Amino acid sequence: MIHLKAITEDNFMDAFSLKLAPEQERFVSHPVRSLAQAYVYREQCQPFGIYEGDRMVGYVMVIYDYDIPEYDIWHMMIEQAEQGKGYGKSALDKVLAYIKNKPFGVSDRVTLTCNKKNSRALNLYKSKGFAETGAEDGEEIELSLMIR
Repeated sequence: MIHLKAITEDNFMDAFSLKLAPEQERFVSHPVRSLAQAYVYREQCQPFGIYEGDRMVGYVMVIYDYDIPEYDIWHMMIEQAEQGKGYGKSALDKVLAYIKNKPFGVSDRVTLTCNKKNSRALNLYKSKGFAETGAEDGEEIELSLMIR
């Protein structure tokens, strides 16, 4: 069963070991970069390992944007060898459940960006109710979901 576990000094090296398929590396930042961002935004974000039992199979970070306000999902990835097992879908459910608890502030809006060519991720996000907002930045499109 998939669960989220906060990234700490005990498991950050496991996050560094995660790998994407070479063709996916242009779509998602590696956890090394993401954890550097988590340090900078430490008052408003939480990085997680995505676990199957005691084995990290992926990574995701939740950040709260106080200026908008909204929750953002950054850098969600599943290890190359673990893809196609439903872990991404289950992990996204866990992330949305975490956000519903409003750990950083009040907002019902969850936003993320996704590369236009990352059809697997786009299909996953849309299957959970995320819709394109019309905002784009190069190859990245923005999708949002309202939760209650």
